[in-house]
Amino acid sequence: MKRVINVILFFSICFGVMSQSKSDKLKKEQKKLEKKITNTKSLLQKVSSSREASLNELKLIENQITSREALLKIYDNQIKMADVYIQEKEEKVKELTLRMERLKAQYKEMIINAYKNRNKNGQMMFVLSADSYYEAQKRNKYLKSVSALHKKQAALIVQDQVKIKEEIEAIEIEKKKKKETLTQKRMERELIVTDREKKIEVFEKIQKEESLLIAEIRRNEIKKQAIKKKINEAIRRELAEIERKRREAEKRRLEVARRKGEVPKATTTKLNDESSEGKISSKKFQNNRGALPWPVAKGSITEKYGKNQHPSLRGVFTNNNGIDISCPTNSLVRTIFEGEVTSVFTIPGSGKVIIIKHGNYRTVYSNLKETTVSKGDKVKTKQQVGTILSEGNTLGLLHFEVHLVSGTTTKSLNPALWIDR
Repeated sequence: MKRVINVILFFSICFGVMSQSKSDKLKKEQKKLEKKITNTKSLLQKVSSSREASLNELKLIENQITSREALLKIYDNQIKMADVYIQEKEEKVKELTLRMERLKAQYKEMIINAYKNRNKNGQMMFVLSADSYYEAQKRNKYLKSVSALHKKQAALIVQDQVKIKEEIEAIEIEKKKKKETLTQKRMERELIVTDREKKIEVFEKIQKEESLLIAEIRRNEIKKQAIKKKINEAIRRELAEIERKRREAEKRRLEVARRKGEVPKATTTKLNDESSEGKISSKKFQNNRGALPWPVAKGSITEKYGKNQHPSLRGVFTNNNGIDISCPTNSLVRTIFEGEVTSVFTIPGSGKVIIIKHGNYRTVYSNLKETTVSKGDKVKTKQQVGTILSEGNTLGLLHFEVHLVSGTTTKSLNPALWIDR
């Protein structure tokens, strides 16, 4: 029986810990989503009435709706957990109340018996009337244990009364939290309806200018291809420079070996940053996947990595080698990880570009108005490297990419999987 009780106790503790862990996780996700919603709301307030800004507004509204719907799911989970918690506590109160009633009944019976046998002389005679000294000791011990049992029983009743009070208070607190969550859920539902109405309004406005939009999309796609070409060229030049330095170092090493009359050993140096320092930097960057800071303090992803369906035109898609982040005008751009600046250049009509090396990884920051670093500079995580280009618009737009360099080839990666979402 004791073993069964211990097993039940063990699983009860485990369930409690798991429930607390799940609750903490939900609260953490809730705070993240609330911050994201506040951020997007702030950006929406700054959108102008231009066609380009309207497209941005449409994307931001979609982000807002997605975040609010995710928040609703969290509220649903919190309400379910609250219901389970309240039910458990109510069951506990029932158990404690029944146990307390049994204890009271037992205690009452003890008190009545104690009253009937309250004569001290009677207790003394009970001890003295024993047949032997050993029996007298046993009787005396029995009387003391009865007295101790009375006190213990009274203490247990008081203890259960305190526990019942605590459980009832916990239920009331949880009911209050549940009520607040239900209110928040209702408000979020109303805001989703408002956002959807606004989305339809903006969508209809954009639809009227379909031909202009298609022409604009083509221009932007040409710009994107130009940026992609320039970035790839910059990385290739960098790799060519690494290879040139490697060959020069190898030539010097062989020359020194010949002068000393030694047989040159085969080199293990490879193209790209395969030095000890480079490997460490690559490993550190890789280990922080999904936890790296955003390249701007405040922003919302308005175009995802890869192929994207246009928000208002059916059958029209855009391709993105990175992600586009809408942010307040003149936002400061910052590095997402420590590294070395390998390229800083300008693309006419698309602002300035910075490429930073992190071992075999590269991060690319495009559409900048100003830069504060130069090629060869060592940078730290979250170090400011420039400002967003946002002339003529009420919002700035950062184009951000992540690349993995292997040998002489580069592969673009989804930046959204690397930054903290």
